Amino acid sequence: MLETLLIRSRAVPSEPSRRRGATSLGPERDRFGVLKAVLAAVPWLQVGMGAVIVLLAALVPWGTSKVLGAMDQQFMAVDVNGEFIGDSRVAIERAAGNWIGKSYFATDLSEIKANLEQRPWVESAAVRRVWPDRLVIDIREKKPLAYWTDGRLVSRTGELFAPANPQVAGRLPRLAGPDERVRDVIKMAQIMSEQLVSHGLNFAGLSLEQRGAWTLQLANGIEVVLGRDQVEQRFERFITVYETRLASRSDEVSRVDARYTNGVAVQWKAAESASGPKS
Repeated sequence: MLETLLIRSRAVPSEPSRRRGATSLGPERDRFGVLKAVLAAVPWLQVGMGAVIVLLAALVPWGTSKVLGAMDQQFMAVDVNGEFIGDSRVAIERAAGNWIGKSYFATDLSEIKANLEQRPWVESAAVRRVWPDRLVIDIREKKPLAYWTDGRLVSRTGELFAPANPQVAGRLPRLAGPDERVRDVIKMAQIMSEQLVSHGLNFAGLSLEQRGAWTLQLANGIEVVLGRDQVEQRFERFITVYETRLASRSDEVSRVDARYTNGVAVQWKAAESASGPKS
């Protein structure tokens, strides 16, 4: 009987049943361990800072618009600066008056600039805001260099413009030629003017015909025909002849034709009078 009890005690519990009971909790514990490891690997500080930056980036435009809206004023005055010959400070202030009452922040200053630079005399306009309600405009006018064909003006930068009041430019040389050759005419006029001054003569004008012939006008009334070819050489020849033969009688000379190979042809005022109609 004792033997029987001992056998029974060995059979309970069996080894397989203990192994099944022990392994039933393993996978659950593994899943929680992986999750904890993943959470531990996340850089929460960096994630938090990134979220704050994104939030601030989203709020800045909104906050800025709210602040600007609260601070916005209307333009109440215009200040115009510059030296004026053809245009006037009053006229420009009047033109800029269209923006009085407009929003200080919302007004497009480039629109004002473009509008003012359409005025014939205005070369450039710089426009800026001055808090809280002023519009300041700096004007640079075109500097006229000479009168051009048909009464227009040519600026020192070679720009042709046609203001309503070209006469305010005062006494200037007269240049003429095809519009597309304006810079060529200016360059030639500068070369001749410098040489004339060095010889005691004053430049009055220069014209370029469509076919390419040049004619120079001196301040003393003498017209110098230079033609199309070897223009600078002919001009130098005229200077030489003038100094040696014509300077003492310049008030008698009407026209000099320098298109000859070895000299010039002179037309005298007395000859013009003699050949004129008799009363």
